[in-house]
Amino acid sequence: MNNLHVIINPYSGKRALLRQRYYLFRLLKERNEPYQYYVTAYAGHATEMARDIVENGGRRILILGGDGTLSEAINGIMSARLSDEERQKVQVGIMPRGTGNDFGRFWHLDRNYRRSLDLFFNGTPHPIDIGCLTFLRNGEEHRRYFVNSLGFGVDPLTCLYADRLKPYIGSHHINYLFGLLRALGKQAPIPMTVSVDGKPLPVSGLYTMSIGNGPYSGGGIRQNPTADPRDGVLNGMFLEKPTFRQIMQALPRLFDGRLTAIDFVHSLEGKEVRIGTDRHLMIEADGILLHFTGSCTIRCLHHAIQFVAPEP
Repeated sequence: MNNLHVIINPYSGKRALLRQRYYLFRLLKERNEPYQYYVTAYAGHATEMARDIVENGGRRILILGGDGTLSEAINGIMSARLSDEERQKVQVGIMPRGTGNDFGRFWHLDRNYRRSLDLFFNGTPHPIDIGCLTFLRNGEEHRRYFVNSLGFGVDPLTCLYADRLKPYIGSHHINYLFGLLRALGKQAPIPMTVSVDGKPLPVSGLYTMSIGNGPYSGGGIRQNPTADPRDGVLNGMFLEKPTFRQIMQALPRLFDGRLTAIDFVHSLEGKEVRIGTDRHLMIEADGILLHFTGSCTIRCLHHAIQFVAPEP
């Protein structure tokens, strides 16, 4: 079954959706490309769709949406009843339409939908890593997969505030900057322990932490500039409660990849990160907010699926 399966999020970057869909369907007809398409109707719908697609033999999926829609589809693929060998044959691509579009940014994909589709149909399938978060809720183990990034502290609070701006100014990456500025003043340190590949890190009260499979988050912020979703490790940055002066020092470096060069910003790299805490945690996984209480583990699943894109 080699049909292309297209998952469309009509709420992601609403403007120009009809024009983009028409162009895609016309292009598929010109290419004599057999396809099926699906339109999401609620949060988590893309997860259900992607799971059904791959469990019924589908191996090529194109996402018309943002990081959240891509993340939902990845969760469907990773939670499907497939062997690891079969899952590694699944090819996913994206025509970015969301607010941040951070995973596509690594592959030089942007909102130019004609170019993005050309790159999908003429791109190369790259084996990529997937992050896996494991945590307990009501005594039961849960897993959440992420393709781009996972954030604690300031990161999820920024996403929360950015989402609240969408009804007023639409879906723009500037939402994250406004959300960040508000979150910086609201976040309090979280008591926790952190270890990477079994080695403890010197952390007492965590103000923010970003664990990246890709280098970008928050609409182009390069929190983890050396992260590469193909290398088999996760990269991260964290810091404890900064002073106002330190915040002012860090802000100009958010987008140029020099953030982790500041001495009070700490870096990590490894295949497994363990967080120890008894506190309630709000986290963001690819911009999607999750809540739970207690410890968790984040692992890198090496070359779990394939992503279709040009060379980064």
